[in-house]
Amino acid sequence: MSQSLLKPIIINGLELKNRVVMAPMTRSRADNEGNIPNDLMVTYYTQRAGAGLIISEGSQVSKQAVGYINTPGIYSQEQVEGWKRVTDAVHAEGGKIFLQLWHVGRMSHPDFHNGELPVAPSPINPNDKSYTPEGFKDTVTPRELTVPEIKQIVQDFKNAAKNAIAAGFDGVEVHASNGYLFHQFFVTTANHRTDEYGGSKENRAKLLFEVLDAIKAVIPIEKIGVRLNPSLHNGFGITVNEDTIPTYDYIIEKLNDYKLAYLHLSEPFSDVSDVPHAESDIAKRYRPVYKGNLIINAGFTQETGNKVIEEGDADMVAFGVPFIANPDLPERFAQNADLQKPDQNTFYSPGAKGYIDYPSLVEAEA
Repeated sequence: MSQSLLKPIIINGLELKNRVVMAPMTRSRADNEGNIPNDLMVTYYTQRAGAGLIISEGSQVSKQAVGYINTPGIYSQEQVEGWKRVTDAVHAEGGKIFLQLWHVGRMSHPDFHNGELPVAPSPINPNDKSYTPEGFKDTVTPRELTVPEIKQIVQDFKNAAKNAIAAGFDGVEVHASNGYLFHQFFVTTANHRTDEYGGSKENRAKLLFEVLDAIKAVIPIEKIGVRLNPSLHNGFGITVNEDTIPTYDYIIEKLNDYKLAYLHLSEPFSDVSDVPHAESDIAKRYRPVYKGNLIINAGFTQETGNKVIEEGDADMVAFGVPFIANPDLPERFAQNADLQKPDQNTFYSPGAKGYIDYPSLVEAEA
């Protein structure tokens, strides 16, 4: 019987050979002064070109946007050239790849900013950890962004999207998820502003739509995806309250006005069945709301991934951790082969170990 995950799909004119999406994952291998994609990264992404779509690791849109060591950027010419080598190699293998555009906001540390504070909608400490060059450190209370600074961030995303297309990417994904800058604007636990970017759900969502409008002025709208995590709770300083889901209802309904490549939603990262106001089943809630292509993510297996597509609750499924240890994940699904287990100790460590040394099925058999 053919598996739903392995059926091709066309998203706004882009032909994908299967519905197995490689989720964006921070791997911290751009360990050079300019945060430039390197040879290791070329190999890593090329090995995984069997995915219907690769979504790259988050790439900061400016120096201000960084919050983790050795993550690549997309704001300098050298970074564009580095990424071009990645996209050329992926395309040569018949793959498709989007770049994830990233600003971490308060999920950063002064160590990344010459001792200056990270920025955020409001001066509220997420009380989490930042992965700095000297290891994990406690986050600090960030500095509140001014309105002109917010307008500059819109421009940074616009320029980054332009750079991504110049680097040969098939599209971009706006990372509005997982406790980073847009997410901080969306939720009232992180956004106490009283100006045009705070208060009502429309105001708290405003930055996302300003960024989408700016990007679609320089690249086609069908090359843009958006990632959201509506029921993230007790992670990255984000908690669900009575405002959270109504805000996402508004955002996702309004995204229908944009003919995006896709909307990429995460199921809750933790059990929220006992959390007041949280939504436990994100795909089921938002499939009837969102009219475009829907990618669902978080903890899916081959079995549950096929099921969510068969039941009509998603069009594609993004897999993160399984792709770390199984570069040929779609082929393993096709053969119903066992999956290799990843080494968590090497998720963010420099070098080839635990990054490009996991064998494919063919290599393992040889």
